[in-house]
Amino acid sequence: MVKKFIYLVVAYIFCGWGFVLATPTTYIWTPSTDIQPYGKIHLNLDNYTPISSRDANGNRLYVQQVYGPTFSLLSDKPEDNILGKLWQPLDKLGLETGFDYKKGLGLALDRYPVYFHFKFAVGEDVYFKYMPAFAFGMYDIGYKKNRTNNNILYYRLAKTVILGNFLGNFNLGRYSAGYFRGNGKLLRDEKGLRDNSGILLSWDRALSEINERLWLCVDYQDSHSAYGAINYGLAWEITNSVSVIVAYDIYNNKNLKPTITFQLDVDF
Repeated sequence: MVKKFIYLVVAYIFCGWGFVLATPTTYIWTPSTDIQPYGKIHLNLDNYTPISSRDANGNRLYVQQVYGPTFSLLSDKPEDNILGKLWQPLDKLGLETGFDYKKGLGLALDRYPVYFHFKFAVGEDVYFKYMPAFAFGMYDIGYKKNRTNNNILYYRLAKTVILGNFLGNFNLGRYSAGYFRGNGKLLRDEKGLRDNSGILLSWDRALSEINERLWLCVDYQDSHSAYGAINYGLAWEITNSVSVIVAYDIYNNKNLKPTITFQLDVDF
């Protein structure tokens, strides 16, 4: 089954079908505190399909597409972690990086389709009990000045909340909050005013009571730029190496029509 999915992925890429968003490891829309496993390549292939063919100003809308790899640069074994050899507390620090190929953003942007990203992160309870996971990084680092260099810098915390009672422990899910800031010359609201920073909020949970392969998430990014949105979605793990996410995206900027996310994740 994995081989069939990989074959379909390659076919989609070369046939030009629409997929979107590799970026750093995400919840649905925003970067998470997770890091890809060392020694594996993670390939995200997503599309964002508008529910309408035209926006509020009558401009034609297209399926936005992004695909690209993400991989870890640091070993998950402390004795092999190169930063840990420089300073022992860093042996638990994760680092991932990658790049995206984007299209469907309009002719002016599609001419410069490659964007880069990186993320440092540590997991929950790594250094002390009840410690939240922490991540900071940057994504959508484009190479065309004042055209694609959105350069979204962010940091965030995340913590899984377990409620204990006489019936046992109950998982309330993982709660995450953070902050982002991007290029103010590019991140603008519906009036063309600078709107390049804001909060990041997310909740996610595996619904193991139903099936361990099922996952739910609500994901929010502030601002009325093209990045500001609230997203409701679910994921299904088809195999240990293949999963899909389906979500509905509502943008804070009312000139932007909602989209439907379909994301295929493949690990090699």
